[in-house]
Amino acid sequence: MIRVDGVGKAYDGIPVLHDVHFSVESGECFGIIGPNGSGKSTLLKLLSGVESPDAGHIWLDGRPIEAHSRKERARRIAVLQQEPLPAVGFTVRDVVEMGRFPFQNWLGEEREDAAQLIDAIIQMLGLSDLQHRTLEWLSGGEKQRVALAKAMAQQPRLLLLDEPTTYLDIGYQVQLMDMVRAWQRKEGVTVIAVLHDLNLASLYCDRLLLLQKGRPCRIGTPREIVRADVIREVYGTQPIVIDHPVRQSPQILLQSGSE
Repeated sequence: MIRVDGVGKAYDGIPVLHDVHFSVESGECFGIIGPNGSGKSTLLKLLSGVESPDAGHIWLDGRPIEAHSRKERARRIAVLQQEPLPAVGFTVRDVVEMGRFPFQNWLGEEREDAAQLIDAIIQMLGLSDLQHRTLEWLSGGEKQRVALAKAMAQQPRLLLLDEPTTYLDIGYQVQLMDMVRAWQRKEGVTVIAVLHDLNLASLYCDRLLLLQKGRPCRIGTPREIVRADVIREVYGTQPIVIDHPVRQSPQILLQSGSE
């Protein structure tokens, strides 16, 4: 699906990413984790094609990502940001319909009517009662559901998540990630997620890439990455790691540094 070969990036001469290598298979949920400033969001910008690497190459469906036109990339890749949608006077349905832009001509028309698809997505995400409400009347969690609905309307093959749960309470965090996982399984979508919460990353991702100071530190399953010795080495804190009682994935308990 996507392959990253020796990618590097610098801003104003200051290196942010160095020699990053990995590949993600179709239908996989791949997490990118690491401390603040480790280059996670920069890497996601490169994967989306918004920015270009200074070194190395990114391949999408067997072709260099820059060989795909902007509209072609928009038909294949959708991005869900950490910031909820701004309150700009559009209704929920207006925003979801914006996801169809890559498939429209210059008159804003599609060959086939997408109304049925939009209706199904709105119903799937529990937005039916909100679809005619403007964004300024929605909570942060509701806005993030609308942003996901817009991404789903793009019908992408690759969904990029840029810390989408950062400003959500724990209920909305789980709800959003469950919705993403259900959609991924139903449609075979590939997901690459930058996640700040290591417990969420362990619960929802098949494999994890751990970045440290812009370099790949480790790559593997959550059980291989979310370990007390690895977290201590990279994050500088000593956690307690236990198995989730239901999912059996590793989960972190923090402890005070003074004890």
